[in-house]
Amino acid sequence: MCLSSCPFLCPVDLRDTASLALKFQFNPKLGIDNPVLSLAEDHDCSGPWSLERPRFCLLNKEEGKSFGFHLQRQLGRAGNVVSKVEPGSSAQRQGLRVGDRILAVNKDVVEHEDSAAVVRYIRASGPRVLLTVLARHVHDAAQAQQGSDAHLCPVLGSGVRPRLCHIVKDNGGFGFSVTHGTQGPFWLVLSAGGAAERAGVPPGARLLEVNGVSVEKFTHNQLSRKLCQSGEQVTLLVAGPEVEEQCRQLGMPLAAPLAEGWALPAKPRRLDLKKGPQGFGFLLREEKGPEGHPGQFLWEVDPGLPAEKAGMQAGDRLVAVAGESVEGLGHEETVSRIRAQGSFVSLIVVDREADRFFSMVRLSPLLFLESTETSASPKDTCSASLVETENVLVEDTDVTSGSLSSCQCLLYPGPGGGYGFRLSCVASRPCLFVSQVTPGGSAARAGLQIGDVILEVNGCPVGGDIDPERLQQLADAEPPLCLKLAVRSQQSLEAWIPPGIGEVRKKIQETLASDLL
Repeated sequence: MCLSSCPFLCPVDLRDTASLALKFQFNPKLGIDNPVLSLAEDHDCSGPWSLERPRFCLLNKEEGKSFGFHLQRQLGRAGNVVSKVEPGSSAQRQGLRVGDRILAVNKDVVEHEDSAAVVRYIRASGPRVLLTVLARHVHDAAQAQQGSDAHLCPVLGSGVRPRLCHIVKDNGGFGFSVTHGTQGPFWLVLSAGGAAERAGVPPGARLLEVNGVSVEKFTHNQLSRKLCQSGEQVTLLVAGPEVEEQCRQLGMPLAAPLAEGWALPAKPRRLDLKKGPQGFGFLLREEKGPEGHPGQFLWEVDPGLPAEKAGMQAGDRLVAVAGESVEGLGHEETVSRIRAQGSFVSLIVVDREADRFFSMVRLSPLLFLESTETSASPKDTCSASLVETENVLVEDTDVTSGSLSSCQCLLYPGPGGGYGFRLSCVASRPCLFVSQVTPGGSAARAGLQIGDVILEVNGCPVGGDIDPERLQQLADAEPPLCLKLAVRSQQSLEAWIPPGIGEVRKKIQETLASDLL
């Protein structure tokens, strides 16, 4: 069966894959001593030349097993050294070696992080992880020459990532056809305004995976059958031409753990709970999930108690506690981590639909927390989200733009269209301040912090009495969003946030306190 006759395809002429192949562009500025970086599995890693540059190891964890390597523990110190590689493991097959220093975990550069942070990143990656590594002697020589603060890790440009796109068939099918060739790789040809384009598939995208299965070595007929078996919806891992070219220059694989989520059908949820007089109001139980994998599940969610108010649903699976993955942990250790948080705990959970989805694509939901939070409810994370507190008695505090030093901040929307922060105001006061910043979002990357006072949006002065509709219009203007803001100290912040402001005030103070540690 050929792809052109398959019902999910739109009537677009097929093109030969050779016409879309991108040529390698030599760039002498990339790398440390040699600009040609390579995948570990494509070369003999035993040779000395192959160890003189960063390497990329894409590891896969088999059911009930580890990635197959040990990380030397150096608490409080930067430098993450592989101390042991298990024979026959994924780590050994992908060229990881004893003495390698880990420079990056997926898209997060960790060369100046301590080992505890690196372990958290790896555990949060789920069954697949991409490690950027450099031989220890090369790393040490480069640091001796360039200094301990040298950046040795090659990275993709800002916003240049593969995409995980979920496409739902409409009257025009999935809205794409596939370049004709006997065997992969394959590229997609989009229908203008079709389902694939609306789901975020970029023009000229290379097709990497279908429903979590690599199709790079599929024949044309195998790919046709795989797509036809998808039914009314399909999830594709794709890479646009710019992503493909940058990865080619760096020698970096077009790996799923690097992907951004676009139009995903399910998402992880963050639940912030404050313990009440009757506790949190839920029961944690260890059992097997819908795919047969063991996990920690949330049950007996009591009506009216903090868990239900935070949005917990019976049957949710617990993914992380306080931002740290609990995948693979036993019941007692998971309970201990929750109790260690005291009266306020932050949980990341997935419902059964989300659990099945992320299990199918073989990726951790934690990798998509930022993009799903942004796309799920833009009003919760964009600058036009205005939360007004109750009227309370406050001391008169002069907060004017003239009394504060100011700076400008340019923001671009993330994959879901939001900017990644929330504004709050005190009723009848002239202050508009940042009360929430989404970790890893556009605002966080631009340096916006909780407690920043907003003076102007796109050149228009703002205050606590601004009309929310007017603020929404400013936020919906053509990007970038230009903010003029004043960053205040914790002492001055406490002077103008009134007592009784509730959870917003508590979260701001907790975040400021954590920043001081």
